[in-house]
Amino acid sequence: MLKLGLIREGKTPPDNRVALTPAQCKWLHQHFKDVRVTVQSSPNRCYKDAEYIQAGMEVKEDISDCDVLLGIKEVPVDMLIGGKTYLFFSHTKKMQAHNQGLFRAMMDKKITLIDYECLEHADGTRIIGFGFFAGIVGAHNGMMAYGNRTGAFKLQRVGNVNSFQKLVHTYFGLKLPNVKIAVTGSGRVAHGVLEIMNLMGVHEVEPEEFMEREFSYPVYVHLKGADLYCHKHTGKYNRDDFHAHPEEYGCTFPDFLAEADILMNGVYWEKNIPRLFELEDLRNKNFRIKTIADITDDEHGSVPCNLGDNTIDDPVYGVDRTTFEKTAPYLPNSIDVMAVGNLPNELPRDASRYFGEQLIKYVLDDIRLGGSAIISHATMLDKGELTEPYGYMKEYAEEVPSIPIAIATPKGET
Repeated sequence: MLKLGLIREGKTPPDNRVALTPAQCKWLHQHFKDVRVTVQSSPNRCYKDAEYIQAGMEVKEDISDCDVLLGIKEVPVDMLIGGKTYLFFSHTKKMQAHNQGLFRAMMDKKITLIDYECLEHADGTRIIGFGFFAGIVGAHNGMMAYGNRTGAFKLQRVGNVNSFQKLVHTYFGLKLPNVKIAVTGSGRVAHGVLEIMNLMGVHEVEPEEFMEREFSYPVYVHLKGADLYCHKHTGKYNRDDFHAHPEEYGCTFPDFLAEADILMNGVYWEKNIPRLFELEDLRNKNFRIKTIADITDDEHGSVPCNLGDNTIDDPVYGVDRTTFEKTAPYLPNSIDVMAVGNLPNELPRDASRYFGEQLIKYVLDDIRLGGSAIISHATMLDKGELTEPYGYMKEYAEEVPSIPIAIATPKGET
């Protein structure tokens, strides 16, 4: 019998998403007699305890009898149960200093960690994540911020509706100005952004058209890897080589800085990958971008003027183009940055339902049957021991953290 436990999110502020919805738990019980789901009581989930009870799940405080514990965000150290298998976004793969204490605690407690971020198909494509709904909410918020700055149109907050379907209805009758939007990335985040672009009636154009002309209607250009990066010596782009040696590539996005009004950023970034532009570019009088929705959300990352997260309640801040300091949004000498680490929380039920479908389809059955290559590759810790694919983290795992144990705001697709 495989005993799954849905843990209560302990991070502050608490996340309201879930790994499995009540209906999905019920489906598992109906289709797999050797699987049982127990739900840890929580006041913050988008699905209430009563909904899980109605679906036939046991809801209680103590879930220490479960084998595999499913969460979303980083688990506070004092909530970890030793010897268990956990699935959640640990945000340690890039050796993030702010979560080193959490990683060390999991090692000390002999925990097996399967990180959602590391679950990949054979070609390296991520299996599971919230990126699509991060793209949905991030694109909406980016357009909302541009409307607020210019006064050309008005969008309500995503949180004012409780489903993606209702959000779509808010776009009926929306008339956008002749805005030019650059969308970067090729993963789930970008797909979510493109969904909003199409629902808002924004027309796609090719990079050459975007660079060479103005339009009498709103347009976007979708810039993928080959459009954004080229080898410093050959001038060409090879996906595998780029991912192996990103430091040998330069970024061509600065060519678009004088042409785009809005940037919707969904590129994956780590420190060796070139930034889309540099802070100094903000001082250039030809820097046309007024609004940046940095959905990838790496502080000082691919968007260097990302000065850190704001909140869902207050998602936009300004960055002064001269001093590069954070300001109130919509000021004359600033650009506006939308940077929020938990965007899918604005559509938590839709996001949770989508996430759970992928979890059931590609992950849980492998765990039920004893594992797979996919599960092994995503297992960062096995009973507290660092696994072979993550040998590069040896120093991170052994070094005593120099900062207090903390649970930091996650980045990227979560």
